[in-house]
Amino acid sequence: MQDNSIDYIPLAMINALAYCPRRFGYEFIQAEMLLNEHVVEGTLRHQGVDLGGTVWLTDAVQERRVYVWSERLKIAGFCDLVEVQAGQHYPVEYKKGRPGRWKNDHAQLCAQALCLEERTGQSIERGYIFYFTTRRREEVVFSAALRAEVEELSAEAHRLAARGTLPAPTSNPGKCRDCSLQPLCLPEELRQLAAGKPRWEQQL
Repeated sequence: MQDNSIDYIPLAMINALAYCPRRFGYEFIQAEMLLNEHVVEGTLRHQGVDLGGTVWLTDAVQERRVYVWSERLKIAGFCDLVEVQAGQHYPVEYKKGRPGRWKNDHAQLCAQALCLEERTGQSIERGYIFYFTTRRREEVVFSAALRAEVEELSAEAHRLAARGTLPAPTSNPGKCRDCSLQPLCLPEELRQLAAGKPRWEQQL
């Protein structure tokens, strides 16, 4: 019998799953990724952060590309930046665009915080997302509800990975329009097939 269990889920996949289970399926289960201008731009903007290293500021220390993990949730990955101020750790995530309707970035950041809490023994109340478009940080409070969501996402990620099958498309067409994997996923075409008629027959 094949063992499909996964030791640790990458933190970035918590973001993908929070956005859409099918996106998680493509990116993690099937290891599919489409390169477009948005993906390339995001990679280029991350180059400075991905170099790693430590920066001492007047009132804080910034550590770039910090590897963290949670033995309890079985998730692991890199924080773009961990800022230490007055002995308190804050994760900072860098994103290409601007704050949007979907809060999947918040889930990824909170997942980083839960890992940091295990590694440092501290309670981390908040973190920040820096959006390159606005050039500003957005504060994210790690509420009990957000923490519970991340714990459920972690468990669901392991369940989906163990199952090994691609989830169905999301029922939210707005997310499909904003998704870089839309040309691969073809959600509208799949919905038409499920309805029993392709678009050209519906137009007759």
